[in-house]
Amino acid sequence: MANQAVEPGRRFLLALVFFTFAMNLLARGTQESFAVFLLPVQKGLGLTRPQITLTYAANMLTYGLAAPFAGQLVDRLGARVTYGLGLTSLGAGYVLAGFATELWHYVIAVGVLGGLGAAALGMVAASALLSRWFSHRIGAVMSVPYAAVGVGMLVLPPLTQLLLSRYDWRATYQILGALVLGLLPLALLFPLGRISAGSAQWQALRAAARASATGPWTVSSAVRTNAFWGLFAVYLFTSLAAYSVTPHSVAYLVEQGLDPLAAAGAFGLAGALSVVGMLAVGWISDRFGRRPTVTFSYLSTILGIVSLSLVTLWPSLVLVYGFVLFFGLMQGVRGPIIVALVAVLFPGGGVGAIYGTLSLAMGLGAALGAWGSGLLFGWTGSYLASFLLAIGAALAGMSCFWVIPSLRRERIAAP
Repeated sequence: MANQAVEPGRRFLLALVFFTFAMNLLARGTQESFAVFLLPVQKGLGLTRPQITLTYAANMLTYGLAAPFAGQLVDRLGARVTYGLGLTSLGAGYVLAGFATELWHYVIAVGVLGGLGAAALGMVAASALLSRWFSHRIGAVMSVPYAAVGVGMLVLPPLTQLLLSRYDWRATYQILGALVLGLLPLALLFPLGRISAGSAQWQALRAAARASATGPWTVSSAVRTNAFWGLFAVYLFTSLAAYSVTPHSVAYLVEQGLDPLAAAGAFGLAGALSVVGMLAVGWISDRFGRRPTVTFSYLSTILGIVSLSLVTLWPSLVLVYGFVLFFGLMQGVRGPIIVALVAVLFPGGGVGAIYGTLSLAMGLGAALGAWGSGLLFGWTGSYLASFLLAIGAALAGMSCFWVIPSLRRERIAAP
């Protein structure tokens, strides 16, 4: 692949960033569209609420478990195989979902195949590929495809709702699945071989790492460092904080007397602000340092959670939109910083596999946050304990950047 290592033009680099953005938008947007399908599919299959939500749990679990393998796939076989598999799995899963007549059909189609597709199309592949072409301003670069999470929430669920207003849920799933499969030949028109090859600088770095006595960074060498476990803890605590609040925020606001439409609108606005926050924080972190930037982001998140909890005592739209501003603006912004740190701390290959392994922490934290928050509500009858859990997790995530030496210095010894 050395003959492909020519200096890239601006158009090529912009196309690469756009491509990873589009794929991650598709991956996360389809996952979030589950909320729109929930009631129609529950009624259509005659399921209970716990039964139908099992599919979402299966999707997130599959996503987390498949992420390390997606990283290995893009590192070893390249973007063409990885994205081809992702689009095929996601598209086929959605087409098959339209034929589901039993719960297990739906779980396999949307939960398992959809989760596999999302893992192959998401930030694991994007982080591996972008780190091969960008060495400067990596935080700002990584924030662009990461912002697709918020854009996907804004675009695909409304599109799904529009289709459901005209067709039943079976036809809607099949239409979406056909659209995803239709993107496959278009995606393969991109120069995925050249994208996978990496820049001349990256290839030289990788060759030097292979020629060294220790070899390049791998998952097995990375897990022997405190930097890896520091990032694992950051991902775990950050996801725990976010998902202790996000899945329950609309229900909480409605129970406090807010109009359901207004509560849903506040949730949507928080998602929209997250796009602004991700792009801004990636740029700011490259200029003012990742530790001060991430500290500010955690403090803003905590302030948003406090604003939300105070709605119980003083029901006020001011507090609601305080939550939207401070929590929503910083929702997901640690993600690009974590991806950038993986590229900085473990250079020379293996970024996809290492980041994919770290994504296990995100899935675990999300599951514990959503489930634990519901459990605490059942025990106490309020969300106060859940919000305290979220604040504690945010403080724990922030402390990792101040306590763990390699995260403070953003430097680590070679494997």
